[in-house]
Amino acid sequence: MQFRCVCGVVIALLAASCGYPSKHESVAQIRTADLVLRGGTIASVDPAIGSAAAIAINGSKITAIGSEELIAPYIGAETKIIELGGRFAMPGFIEGHGHFMSLGRSLQILDLSTMRNWDQAVDMVAVAADKAKPGDWILGRGWHQDKWDHLPADAVGGVPRNDTLNKVSQDNPVFLVHASGHAGFANDVALSAVGIDDDTADPPGGTIVRTTEGKATGLLRESAQRLINTVIEETERRQSPEQLELLRRERVALAGQVALSHGITSFHDAGASFAIIDFYKELEREAALPVRLYVMVRGQSNQEMAELLPHYRMIATDNDFLAVRSIKRQVDGAMGTHGAWLLQPYVDMPQSTGLVLEPLDDIQRTAEIAVKYGFQLNTHAIGDRANREILDLYERVWAQAGVDGSKLRWRIEHAQHLDPLDVPRFASLGVIASMQGVHCASDGPWIATRLGDQRAQKTSYRWRDLWDSGAIVSNGTDVPVESIDPIASFYASVSRMTRTGTRFYPQQAMTREEALASYTLNNAIAAFEENQKGILSPGKLADIVVLSQNILNIAEQDIPATKVDMTIIGGELKYTRQ
Repeated sequence: MQFRCVCGVVIALLAASCGYPSKHESVAQIRTADLVLRGGTIASVDPAIGSAAAIAINGSKITAIGSEELIAPYIGAETKIIELGGRFAMPGFIEGHGHFMSLGRSLQILDLSTMRNWDQAVDMVAVAADKAKPGDWILGRGWHQDKWDHLPADAVGGVPRNDTLNKVSQDNPVFLVHASGHAGFANDVALSAVGIDDDTADPPGGTIVRTTEGKATGLLRESAQRLINTVIEETERRQSPEQLELLRRERVALAGQVALSHGITSFHDAGASFAIIDFYKELEREAALPVRLYVMVRGQSNQEMAELLPHYRMIATDNDFLAVRSIKRQVDGAMGTHGAWLLQPYVDMPQSTGLVLEPLDDIQRTAEIAVKYGFQLNTHAIGDRANREILDLYERVWAQAGVDGSKLRWRIEHAQHLDPLDVPRFASLGVIASMQGVHCASDGPWIATRLGDQRAQKTSYRWRDLWDSGAIVSNGTDVPVESIDPIASFYASVSRMTRTGTRFYPQQAMTREEALASYTLNNAIAAFEENQKGILSPGKLADIVVLSQNILNIAEQDIPATKVDMTIIGGELKYTRQ
């Protein structure tokens, strides 16, 4: 196989099999390993090593990798040996874009992701209301109307009204967040609790959806959710410091358990406040972070960032579990809720081209601050207009600052829909396309209803074109928008198979080696951490996942059945499948 150089960074694809010990040690210099994995196929994602059969680890770092014969001298009486038994090992999966605390929170509330229709969601709320004290909030997340088997007859704009929700929860406010996180559904008790009525004006960047008679249906799109979220957050903050601390620690533990069980060793946390980062720092001091976090600052004003960013910059070294050197902004919403900012109107909502959630001039000021303090800027952009505007903004800020933007590794998060003219700009500018393969599998069946088939084919999920242009494409799941499962996202990346069993423009698929790199090395590059992780070679962190089968050579249809058998972080076995 081959490797290539993109934007001055080597992107490794699997090469021929070879291996070597650290610093080419002689047998006399070899020190006994703490841990050895042997007897399987190990994909190093390093072009100088390729495939190996065994690996030796001391402390948190890899000492040697290669054949079993090469690694045999590292085995001593105290060496722990993991027999792979023909299984497949690789660098630990790096979640390239997710929401860590939101993942933990989603595991504390109603999970609506498996609902087949609105009636099932209402039934879940009814059960929760029977158990709740009057006035307690009932929260849930994960519904998606485009995945249901049918809609209520009185649906407005393809989304239910809250009448049935009102009947089953008359004493408790209810708020159910859409799978995308870009809309939420409230009952009348919740709307009344935050002062929303039929006459409340739409906030900038959001919509209070109404019937043709002007009655609020309960659906709040994009920034309109903040009217309720603010009250929910205030309710949470009224807990005692001890209760709030316990709640947050539980979220970290829950998110960590799920991440480890899916082979995630590092997690790009796409948005945390300074307060949450302080909490992460405390956990790292206690060695209580379950996976490595690369955190993007989110939810702080430009003035706050200008004052505090220098004090929060953290570069991960050695066996660190926390890094803070990036900022998250968001220009538009999601396609599923008609919030993605488009160059042309929606086919199924011709009066709209989407929503601008954060003003471009405010994002530009953030970009200027990022340049000043050496922070990476990662901007959410889904629609083709949103992506063009952010590429223009990045280019404009770099020119004004007189900097070489290609070295800054700024990212566009999602980059789902791109005008063909903008595809080559990612590589030429050095902007990373931080994409999520599983979104394609999830969204493919209904994208054409928003854009029409011709536009969808021309603009949607252009992985092949981006890769061939020389752009760095990273991968993830946007959890809890989707399941954190990297196997599902890997499968979607190589097959373009949707949940309905059809392939979504398969000519844009990645090869398996590219998909593997997108989930390991490319995510490390996207966090400036390729010298520490993303490949398995001497001196790199011993972050390894063991899979039940080789995802590089099994039949494509068998990939989804692959299980995570072990997750190792820093040479420590953190998860074993029972």
